[in-house]
Amino acid sequence: MVDAALIQQCADRALKPAIAETFVERAGSQDPLAVTVRSGSRVVLVPKPATPDEALALIRQHVGRSVVRVGITQYPAGLGVVEAGELQPDLVDACANLRMGTALFAKVFRIVTKWYGNPTEKEVLPQVFDDAIIAWQTGYFEGTAVFQAPDPTEVKLAQPTPPSEGESAEQRGDKTAAGGTDPAREAATTDPNKAGIRIDLSGIGAREK
Repeated sequence: MVDAALIQQCADRALKPAIAETFVERAGSQDPLAVTVRSGSRVVLVPKPATPDEALALIRQHVGRSVVRVGITQYPAGLGVVEAGELQPDLVDACANLRMGTALFAKVFRIVTKWYGNPTEKEVLPQVFDDAIIAWQTGYFEGTAVFQAPDPTEVKLAQPTPPSEGESAEQRGDKTAAGGTDPAREAATTDPNKAGIRIDLSGIGAREK
């Protein structure tokens, strides 16, 4: 679990701390130096970096040719970067990665929320959040490349109550043991259009507005 103090200090203010924590738990990593490389639907095995310099060198080696995710938020490395040399060390800094990742996820969340018609019904909000998680993992929502799409900043996020606020860990464990499923993970597993991370960052030629 990501340290609560780190989330309070570094996460984007558009997200409630509990939502930011749930986002990292479901879509991120516990390791600030985590680097995931995919080529199409294939995961590329890479050596685990031991230092920020090694992580950055690994990212620069693969970005532009493969899909690279980095840090505790699994931020899409290379987003808005023209040359690999422009990549900054803060990609693997825990606080900076959390700040950038949650800010970008908030944008994705707004895109999904707008598509749903800015719902406020408590019954609908968990599905909106689940779809935002899937969009973060795949890079797409309803045919839109969410990382390159304009940010609908006028959308106000009506955020669902995450499980950590509504029930105890024992209750969540009981549900899992009883065969409960996570709709987002189930969809990502069973729907071939949503399986894996399929963002092609190699075509990015300009910084995101």
